[in-house]
Amino acid sequence: MSAPTATAKRGRILGSAAVTWFVFALALLLWELIAVGADTVYFPRMTAILGTGADILLSGPAWRLMLGDAAFGIVLPSLATALGAWAFSAALGVALGTALGRSRWAMDYCGTLISFLRSVPPVTLMPAFMVMFGIGLRMEIAAIVFSTLWPIVLNTVDGVRSVDQVKIDTARSLGTPRRYWLGMIVLPAAMPKIFAGLRLSLSIAILLMVVAEIVAGTGIGLRIATAQQTVEYTEMWFWVLLLGAIGYALNSALLAVERLVLGWQPTRGDDA
Repeated sequence: MSAPTATAKRGRILGSAAVTWFVFALALLLWELIAVGADTVYFPRMTAILGTGADILLSGPAWRLMLGDAAFGIVLPSLATALGAWAFSAALGVALGTALGRSRWAMDYCGTLISFLRSVPPVTLMPAFMVMFGIGLRMEIAAIVFSTLWPIVLNTVDGVRSVDQVKIDTARSLGTPRRYWLGMIVLPAAMPKIFAGLRLSLSIAILLMVVAEIVAGTGIGLRIATAQQTVEYTEMWFWVLLLGAIGYALNSALLAVERLVLGWQPTRGDDA
């Protein structure tokens, strides 16, 4: 990459970041102005929400970077549950999707069942998960894994089946052993669609984490439900906005990993 091209790329990135943060600040200001005009307890001012959030999360000692007990006792355990279940679902989904996609007949028998399971609203299965796993961490993990598995499986199947035949013919002509095809040809070619499934399932994992915690009475979900029931709408809005910020940060991190992993693709190289 030439120096002018690298400079232009950095300029585009910085410009995009500046516009993003400007729009974000503008949205916060607009929220504040609307809340002042509405003057209702149900729609608190943004300054009050941020102040409440600072009291909740930034009330700890300096050696803990000012992070309070809520950060370690509520936020981190909730994130660990969601990300742990999502990671397990990702590994299982990619493996299952690869096996189904490489088979000539598996999706003919399993495709309808997978589509049916994907169509079942996960929230409606919460009573069944409670009966099977009890109210607690196992139920939360089961709900997240079930909800996030199918997008990963279907995207992986689609990616594996869309491998360019030219690449396969080239591997054959070069005498590449078939046992190496999966890691050298199939999965690299399927990665764009696999990452699309991972991003979709990550958003679902955050959603199901909250729903499961509301049912189980733990974590961020409990704090949201409690704040709503006790008419602490400022705190309720803080937790809702925090979940949005967490989801945005995780999606941005996954996009960064995707760019790093798929940097070899010609189209991405051109964009760079």
